[in-house]
Amino acid sequence: MTYIPSPYLLRSLMFVPAHTNRLLDSAARSQADVLLLDLEDSVPGAQNKQTARENIIERVSRGDFDKFHLFPRINDRESGHLLQDVTSLSIEGVTGFMYPKARKGEDIYFIDKLLETIEFEKNIPIGTFKLIPLIETTAAVLNAQEICKASKRVIAIAFGCEDFVSDLQGVHDNEGQSIFTARALIAMAARACNVAPIDTVHIKVHDLVDLERNLQTAKKLGFEGMLVLNPKELPLVHQYYSPSKQEVADAEEMLKLYDEAQKSGQGVAVKNGKFIGPPMVIAAQKVLSKHTQICKKC
Repeated sequence: MTYIPSPYLLRSLMFVPAHTNRLLDSAARSQADVLLLDLEDSVPGAQNKQTARENIIERVSRGDFDKFHLFPRINDRESGHLLQDVTSLSIEGVTGFMYPKARKGEDIYFIDKLLETIEFEKNIPIGTFKLIPLIETTAAVLNAQEICKASKRVIAIAFGCEDFVSDLQGVHDNEGQSIFTARALIAMAARACNVAPIDTVHIKVHDLVDLERNLQTAKKLGFEGMLVLNPKELPLVHQYYSPSKQEVADAEEMLKLYDEAQKSGQGVAVKNGKFIGPPMVIAAQKVLSKHTQICKKC
């Protein structure tokens, strides 16, 4: 029984407007796992978008972001900017792309085939560039599983709560009731397809008490990581999405007991009066895999 780990550490995915050098400099010094170098909402106008592309290419070429997974957030297929985004940024050093406003699987199939064409023309192995669709509408929430299955490039889906609440014509309440069901559905859809569910941004970036409350809920719902707006959120986000010392110790003991039971022919291991079954073994393997990834990053 072996868990095949993901090569991607996705505790924190931080948005950075790519046309602003000051923010790019700050991002390069951060401890985020993933940088979402933004070409979309936070970058207004065609000239700023071109500046953002040029900034990304220049900084990637000189190794500014070598310690990160890079997923530029490109513009959607109706924007008029998508082709230029993916053609210019399909380069070594870019892990993949965050695709905004994904409403159904067809949107992801479209970007998948566009990337396939670009990879072929550039003599890049097909499938090199991965995708993180952004779930921002009511239709996208209901189609989340279809979106996950639309391409083998999809390694995660991420929730965009502000556009979702607007589309829902709901109210973004302090208790999070208006987005709770959407969060749960997104997490379930992602896990059902073996991709990572990434929770929405925390708008009140200076309220770390409220951030912690949201992280507690997200962990219970099964999220793998979180979209981040400000570097000051990273320590708390990483605390919640990293295994604790006790969790690592428990996982190591559990696998040791299970392995001993298998070798002795007992077939069943027991820890604290509980049988150690396959689901517990897989959970322990996941804990240790993530712990190893974090140690390598440090």
